[in-house]
Amino acid sequence: MKIFTFWRSLASFRVRIGLNLKGLAPEQVFVDLFKGQHCAPAYLAINPQGLLPALIEGEGPPLVQSLAILEYLDETHPSPPLLPADPRGRARARALAQIAAGDAHSLVTPRVRGYLAAEFGVDETGQTKWAHHWLGLGLQSIEEHLTRESETGLYCHGDTVTIADISVVSVAVGHQLFGGALDAYPRLAEIIDRCFQLEAFSAAHPLKQPGAP
Repeated sequence: MKIFTFWRSLASFRVRIGLNLKGLAPEQVFVDLFKGQHCAPAYLAINPQGLLPALIEGEGPPLVQSLAILEYLDETHPSPPLLPADPRGRARARALAQIAAGDAHSLVTPRVRGYLAAEFGVDETGQTKWAHHWLGLGLQSIEEHLTRESETGLYCHGDTVTIADISVVSVAVGHQLFGGALDAYPRLAEIIDRCFQLEAFSAAHPLKQPGAP
């Protein structure tokens, strides 16, 4: 098993958590987003979209998109499970994961911020403001779900870690990397703290990866 990753990639962060929870330690290939290595022909041959991460295991094309990779890992390495046992629970966990990874994170990726700079002249301060806006909206929505819904337990759904926690943690850390705080999201912050008491989460933190400042 091989993963193409980078410390600043929040999507790679999600997959690292999943791999750690499953007790898997693939070979890591570092693709430097800051140097544009994800746009090089060698990496585009692996993932034509030029995004991280990509996972190679066995035959067939590389696996891409973090949530799809996490579900693949859950199906091929089912213990511990990353999704609840019941259909409604799985739907809720997936929804929280998608709010974080799909609705919030996707709007602050390097390619989006690069386009803002190149096409509209948005400077670094403006890009940070943009990131705070979209990540904040996502986190606020998640906070409302966690606060209102009885399915919330020690973690985002119940008392065991799910794909929801993995995705929410990644976006919360992304918000912090942009200089944001979690004070406005107390229930979410409580769950984030609990997640980072687990080695699978703490060891996967972006700032603990090779190349991080």
